[in-house]
Amino acid sequence: MTFTEHLEELRQRLIRCIIGAVIGFAVCYPFSERLFELLMEPLLTALPPESTLIFTSLPEAFFTYLKVSFVAGLFLVSPFIFYQLWKFIAPGLYDTEKKYILPIAFFSAFFFVVGALFGYFVVFPFGFQFFMGFATDFIRPMPSVREYLSFSIKLLFAFGVIFELPLFIFFLARLGMVTANGLRKKRKYAILIAFIVSAILTPPDVVTQIFMSGPLIILYELGIWVAHFFGKKKKEEGSSQELAQKEEG
Repeated sequence: MTFTEHLEELRQRLIRCIIGAVIGFAVCYPFSERLFELLMEPLLTALPPESTLIFTSLPEAFFTYLKVSFVAGLFLVSPFIFYQLWKFIAPGLYDTEKKYILPIAFFSAFFFVVGALFGYFVVFPFGFQFFMGFATDFIRPMPSVREYLSFSIKLLFAFGVIFELPLFIFFLARLGMVTANGLRKKRKYAILIAFIVSAILTPPDVVTQIFMSGPLIILYELGIWVAHFFGKKKKEEGSSQELAQKEEG
């Protein structure tokens, strides 16, 4: 496949992803108010009495509902979007590896949603309780809708992305780019990187960082076992090389 053909393939996949996102938005918009209420629930539970969310500009609430609908639509059509992503990568794979595209796309969406749910049900309650602990009689928290939406979406996507780690390792292991032994030797660097990534993706508080770095380290350990059981064996590597030589011949 030439470079121009790759660009054309990318354009087609992006158009399909955009169409899927628009459909997801259209499906979720009628439920935008209820979706935003669900998104606010962890914060409202943690807010002190007489505190509430506010909006500071006239169109802020309207655009908030649009953004919530769009994000919910992305989660709804995430299996289709991940499928388009992996289909774009598929031409560079061997035929024996292309059979994994559909299950990988499904589990990509699955882990992405599970990661976001982990952030919502586990991290949000503890994180918001921590932040609300600084409220006093003279300091009353009244976060704006826009700030809360930006904060929560950032965390939801961050946890969704880090939960893709075992699947990413599976893909690299099937390509023979990583091995279980190699991942074990780099464990100490992985732990360091986990804390660095958590510090970048989360607010500057220890609680939220631990809630991200902890699962990230566990997912790395899971990825080691994934590479152990599903990584490309030497026999498979030899077969792939022979197939490549035949194709070149």
